[in-house]
Order: sequence, then structure tokens, then C-alpha cells
Amino acid sequence: MKSKGALQRAIAENAAGYFFLAPWLLGFLALTLYPMIMSLYYSLTQYDMLTEPVWIGMGNYIKMFTGDATYLKSLQVTFAYVFLAVPLKLGFALVVAGIMNQKLKLIGLYRTVYYIPTLLGGSVAIAMLWKRIFSSDGIVNAILRAVFHVNPPAWIASPKYALYTLVILTVWQFGSSMIIFLAGLKQVPDEYYEAASVDGAGKVRQFFSITVPCLTPVILFNLVMQLISAFQAFTQAFIISGGKGGPLDSTMFYTLYLYTKGFYYFEMGYASAMAWVLLAIIAVFTAVIFKTSDSWVTYGSGD
Repeated sequence: MKSKGALQRAIAENAAGYFFLAPWLLGFLALTLYPMIMSLYYSLTQYDMLTEPVWIGMGNYIKMFTGDATYLKSLQVTFAYVFLAVPLKLGFALVVAGIMNQKLKLIGLYRTVYYIPTLLGGSVAIAMLWKRIFSSDGIVNAILRAVFHVNPPAWIASPKYALYTLVILTVWQFGSSMIIFLAGLKQVPDEYYEAASVDGAGKVRQFFSITVPCLTPVILFNLVMQLISAFQAFTQAFIISGGKGGPLDSTMFYTLYLYTKGFYYFEMGYASAMAWVLLAIIAVFTAVIFKTSDSWVTYGSGD
């Protein structure tokens, strides 16, 4: 056991570290840990932010899966969105990264241009623009009418197609994944491709036998990050649907319904329970990905 003097010396020696750590620690305690604890408590209560919370135990969680059809619909919409948007976005980002990895003139400019959608895509302005582009008299329908002489649907107003417009918007924001894939491609030794060419392997064979295996750690990182981001998607659905998740709840994302319950109907206890279920869903999917990664992720050591 350390003596009192030794303890005081240890504290004095690390005083500077504690001092610089204090702002982060205070922020973590006040803005992250405390809200999480209170959210967990509220999830077990009936709370409208205007009166004292009333303890109901697991009532909110039971109601979600047994008495709230809109909640189940939001789960369905969110899963459909995640399983469509994430693979398409990663696939498109990988293809563009492969093109951007070529030795072309003005390649730096091209990379910048392709990254711009990521900087702008999450903004309210782009969501409003997207809504206008896919409206019944938007530019997409104007092109379809002029070129193919068809009568296209009102994409945003159609329950059948509204979700796909949000998927396209998400795929369009591929820049961050592209940059990460590009960094991974830069690390693949040229000797691998030279040896494969000598052995007669074509470009397609090289891609699946060399590029993809070497990129699997990067694919794992991008997959986890994009999965988490997709489950938390909110702004686009809120703006494009007018905050209502329409038409017919076809764009009622999980986070949008959570927001509606918490801030439209003041059911903050129910919204808190939804937040914890979302955390559990993301945790399960992330754990499954990491658990299965042993069978498809290869590292430089050959493991």
C-alpha cells in the first residue's frame, strides 16, 4: 500500500494530465453518462416532460412490440433502408475508389469533386433539393418524359418508391467511404498484381483474389461505421416526408418515429425506451459483424 506521501507525489506528478483531462471528463459525465443514465430511468417510466415521471417498469418495452403497429412499421422501414443502402453505398464507393486510384491527370481535382456530396449530403438544403428533384414535376420526371416518353410516378409521394429515393440519396454520399477505400488501395503492394499478371490472372481475377482480400480490414471498418450511421438516419427522412414519415409511413425511420414520440406527443419515456432498443439493435449487429469477421477478414500477417 502506498504511503500518504507517495500518493501525494503521484498526484502532483500527474496534475498536468488531470488538468488537461478535466474538460473532457466533465463533458463526458455531464453530456454523455448522466443523460444515458437518466434516459434509462425514463425508459422505465411514463414521462411527458411536464409532470413527474411515473414508474411503469417494462411497460414501454412491452407496448412497443405488442401494441404499436407504427413502431413495428418503423423497424421494417429502417431494416429495409439499412440492408439496401449500406451494401450499395459501399459497393459504389469501392468502384469509384478503384477509378480514383488510377494515375490520371487532375486526379486530385476528381477526388475532391467526388467527395463534395459527402460534405453537403447531410444538410437540410440538399434534402429539400432532393425532394424537389424527385417530385412529380421534378427534373427526374422531366428527363424520363422527354427521353423515354413515359408517365413516371411522383416518387416522393408514392409509398412504393419513396424509400428508394432516400436510398439513392444515401448512396450519393459515398465520399467518406471512398476516401477510406482509396487509402486501403494505396497500401496494396504492386508486386501482388505483377505476380498475378505473370501467372495469367486477368483484372477481374486480380480484383477478387488480391484487392478484396487485402481490403477486408477496410471493408470491416466501413461496414461497421456505415451500418451505425444508417440505423441513425434522420434528417433526410424528416425533411423529405415533412416530419411525418409519409406517404403511409413508407419513410418512417426508427429515429424519426422516436423524435415524433418524444417531441410531438411528449411521450419521452416511450422515446427513451425506443432509444435503448435502437442501441441494443446496433450493438447486436456490430457484435455479429465482428464475430463473423474472423472468417472473412485477412490481415497483413496472413491471419
